[in-house]
Amino acid sequence: MITFPAVRPVLLLLVLASIWSSSFAVIKIGVETLPPMTLAALRITLAAIVLYGYALFNQMPIPRDSKYWVLAFLVGFFGNGLPFTLIGWGEQVIDSGLAAILMAVMPLSTVLLVHVFSSDERLTGQKLVGILVGFGGVIVLVGPETLKYMGGDALRQSAVACGAFSYAIATTIAKNMIRLHPAVSGSGVMLTGALQMVILSLTCDQPWLLVPSIKSLVAAAYLGLFPTALATFLYFYLLKIRGATFISFNNYIIPGLGVIWGAIFLNEHVSVQEMVALGLILSGIAIAGIRGQSTP
Repeated sequence: MITFPAVRPVLLLLVLASIWSSSFAVIKIGVETLPPMTLAALRITLAAIVLYGYALFNQMPIPRDSKYWVLAFLVGFFGNGLPFTLIGWGEQVIDSGLAAILMAVMPLSTVLLVHVFSSDERLTGQKLVGILVGFGGVIVLVGPETLKYMGGDALRQSAVACGAFSYAIATTIAKNMIRLHPAVSGSGVMLTGALQMVILSLTCDQPWLLVPSIKSLVAAAYLGLFPTALATFLYFYLLKIRGATFISFNNYIIPGLGVIWGAIFLNEHVSVQEMVALGLILSGIAIAGIRGQSTP
């Protein structure tokens, strides 16, 4: 019998994917009048204020040892500053469908990295099959013809792919912070990430010369509150209870959500191709049979 505690992590993963899936369209609005690095600096700084304020309000002590801050710095760099900048820059040019395919390399990258650098999540044939089936679902969803654009703008495409791999690196490192409360882990990551991005923004973008539109500022605020602050909280919570590979399937769910939102809010017709794609993505998650911390 399926109980709510059993399905709660899956529901939370769907919530997390829903929040993150909204960020791609909002990023496009933000970069209309804000450079990618400045947009990243604004969203991460706002998220840092929210998460650190939450931790302080609830009297959660922030560790002072160097290991915590080194880990937070690395997760902040590879999980926020670097991918936010790379993906934001790449999305200025490349098609969203192609971006979805490039982002889908993250689950395979994650499972390989945690296999090498972690003792509690090993690569199994079942996981590998599940990941490949899910990736196939993404290909079917955006259309195999999208692959013909691979290499069209190699530098921008490489930037998005590197952003996806950067997320995999961050998730692997973040496993070392899961003993802490999600707000505490997130605070350190956002604070160090904000420091990095503010310095880069001040150095490269000269933000005092910018004249951002109200739309771009609202986009930055939304990105900071939801796809960064709230998403980081959920990310560390799910990483703690279900593991890195489970989190990585988020990158397969996100493209599928676009189909669901279109059907619900825009009365768009769901094609057979899209139904097959969603079936493959969900089958990939089921085949992987991820149950939190897998045994060595």
